[in-house]
Amino acid sequence: MMLIGRKIAFVFTCVLISCGTFSYAQSSYPDRPIKLIVGYPPGGAADFVARVTAEQISREIGVAVTVENRPGAGGAIAADLVAKAVPDGYTISLYGPHAQIKALYPRMALDAEGDFVPVTNIATGSMIICANPNVPYKNLRELIAYSKANPGAIFNASSGNGSTPHLAAALFESVGNVKFTTIQFKGGGPAAVSTISGDTQLMFATPPTVMSFIKSGDLKAIALTSAKPSAAIPGVAGAEESGLAGYNSTFSYGLYFPAGTPFAITNKMFSAATKGMAQPGVKQRLAAQGMDVTTSKSPGQFQAHLRAEAPVLTEIVRISGAKLE
Repeated sequence: MMLIGRKIAFVFTCVLISCGTFSYAQSSYPDRPIKLIVGYPPGGAADFVARVTAEQISREIGVAVTVENRPGAGGAIAADLVAKAVPDGYTISLYGPHAQIKALYPRMALDAEGDFVPVTNIATGSMIICANPNVPYKNLRELIAYSKANPGAIFNASSGNGSTPHLAAALFESVGNVKFTTIQFKGGGPAAVSTISGDTQLMFATPPTVMSFIKSGDLKAIALTSAKPSAAIPGVAGAEESGLAGYNSTFSYGLYFPAGTPFAITNKMFSAATKGMAQPGVKQRLAAQGMDVTTSKSPGQFQAHLRAEAPVLTEIVRISGAKLE
């Protein structure tokens, strides 16, 4: 009996030591560099947001935050990588809502809610509906009228099947009761070249892809895909005031930890990210890329927003007909 008692005491002591070590690890977090995984290639809007975010978090939290691009499958490759990472706070990710990824890749073994701990939203942007300068419609009302009078006559250049601009265009067709002939390209750049040349006449694009072309006059901005105007894209009206009530399509990027990441670490990262993104000059840097800083009030508030948004995103993917494998 005495031997058994000693074994129990030894096990209990080990548990206490283990718990104490884990608690110390949380209280000393972070004590080494943090890796920020981005599910999109370098040079795009997500990559830009990730690098600004990493820089600001690093200043607030006191260790280096390095960006690692893992593009492919609309962010699904990065999502899978982060879901399987050790939940110790040293692997974090930035990408769009998981519900959209799951809807696009229904066979993927991804639990949009159970595999991740939402930290905070970071940025939100509206897309710009652009047209070749020589088209006969000058605004959204004229575009809708022309589309209804000429079903399928407008060739819409999409940046890829299942891309955010593709989904925005599909939702526009549904709400506006119009029909485009959509041509899929491998990225926004080729889609913009096609629209500028006149091979296609219309495109829904993220601001970084087309803002320089709008300024040069190679493309003309018809309206935003958001219902309301955006301070980040001055001079371009929102869809509601342009004549399409009930239409609103935006893109956003948020931070996520793997499921099981301790609450204390999540809160520390939330504080660092939100404080960092509120620093002078950050808003202007994102605005130059057509995006607004939209950090959450708390991790819980971000999670609630994602839950509310999930059915909407799933329905938009259904409307688009996009299914990727």
